[in-house]
Amino acid sequence: MVDISNPNQSRMPRRPFSVKTQTGFTEMAIICFFLLYAPLIPLVVYSFNAGDSLAFWEGFSLRWYVAAWNNEMVKDVTIRSIYLASVASVIATTLATMAALGTTRIKPYKGQTAIYAMINQPLMVPEIVTAVALLIMFAWIKAATDYHGMAYLIIAHTAFCIPFAYLPIRARLEGMDLTLETAAADLYATPWLTFRRVTLPLVWPGILAGGILAFVISLDDVVITQLVKSAGQNTLPTYMLGQLRRVITPEVHAISSVLLAVSVAIVTAIFFLNRRIK
Repeated sequence: MVDISNPNQSRMPRRPFSVKTQTGFTEMAIICFFLLYAPLIPLVVYSFNAGDSLAFWEGFSLRWYVAAWNNEMVKDVTIRSIYLASVASVIATTLATMAALGTTRIKPYKGQTAIYAMINQPLMVPEIVTAVALLIMFAWIKAATDYHGMAYLIIAHTAFCIPFAYLPIRARLEGMDLTLETAAADLYATPWLTFRRVTLPLVWPGILAGGILAFVISLDDVVITQLVKSAGQNTLPTYMLGQLRRVITPEVHAISSVLLAVSVAIVTAIFFLNRRIK
């Protein structure tokens, strides 16, 4: 209780709220991390199993990693996945950068909140709903054009990845000081020159973080890819799903472990980029 008769007491700074100081935060965090990552331990361990069993350890071996490396189908779907994720992430990041500039570098206008909600719609709507909607729309286009190429997957992944790239770019733009951009405008720099020489170098860490995040989201996607893809357009996740439906071998464990290692490396890069942004 504050004593109003003591003016110094009312001016005492309050400690900012932090969830880390709440009772039980550490214990709950440990439990959550354990539940998330404990199932991955047997997956990685049995990827080095010398035998065919998924439940009994028969010795250490790199047999299944070699088998996955020599599997031409695995190579084919891996190349397709990397190509798809690369193209989709580049397009999504470009569009997300334009959207972030359009929602942060202009005066507030009517309907701005609605536009922000539309950009982030794939984050709020269940992925299966987005996949079904894209499936219906692309079915109409396929029937009208008789085209069944990779463009459908690229469009679908781009649409789904835009909000993931948009959020870190917008956060970077909102945290930037406008002084340099204002100074460039005072020195008669055109909007394009100001963007290229001032805004882009400052927002580049956010763009890179958004692009990497969009890449890993596209690389790991199963639901949208499964519904949108045509025959012969399997990606690595959908190929693994198909293998699990037939027979489970430690080769799938080996592929999953490699994919896990790549995802962890990318997420770690995003973490350090976010620290740089802040």
